[in-house]
Amino acid sequence: MAPRGVAIPDVRERLFAAAERVLAREGPAGLTNRSVTEEADCAKGLLYRHFADLDDFVAQLVLDRFERVAAQVGPLAARAGEGDVRDNLAGAALAMLGANGPAIAAAAVSRHRVAERVGRAWAGGAPGPGTVEEAMARYLRAEQRLGRIAADADCPMLALALAGTVHHLLMHGGPGTDGTAALVRRLVAALVPDAPGAAPA
Repeated sequence: MAPRGVAIPDVRERLFAAAERVLAREGPAGLTNRSVTEEADCAKGLLYRHFADLDDFVAQLVLDRFERVAAQVGPLAARAGEGDVRDNLAGAALAMLGANGPAIAAAAVSRHRVAERVGRAWAGGAPGPGTVEEAMARYLRAEQRLGRIAADADCPMLALALAGTVHHLLMHGGPGTDGTAALVRRLVAALVPDAPGAAPA
């Protein structure tokens, strides 16, 4: 355990990472101040020095992870023309799920005040599922302009369908890491039409 009075670098991330491990192992019911701080190997009072309460901690965890996803997916349109369109989209979708995304989402929806806080933050402009959807739509339009997606494809609707399905998997879980990846790739293949004359994916 960190000695009393010694600052812990990146304490928020240390606590967030510890919470993800607890959630993956024990589910939302196992997430407590004590379980997080013990997993992080730090004093029990540390969490409450950085967060108002456990609900605030979980809400900030959700918002932090979506901010990371948005930062990862946001530049996707700038990479139009590179790699395989479907692989790029599947990668963006899987980034939204993350390694522990369903477990974090389960913790959020199991705590009413967390869901409210996260919803208010997203309504106020914090990166969320809508941010990812918009990034996917920009990317699809960019690839469409390059002729790598069919000219008559409805890019905003494709992005909505993909992001909406991934959000469903995020909230309700999926068939496991490998199965979810295969499912997402199958979904992308079914949704995204080839441009006429394009090589098969």
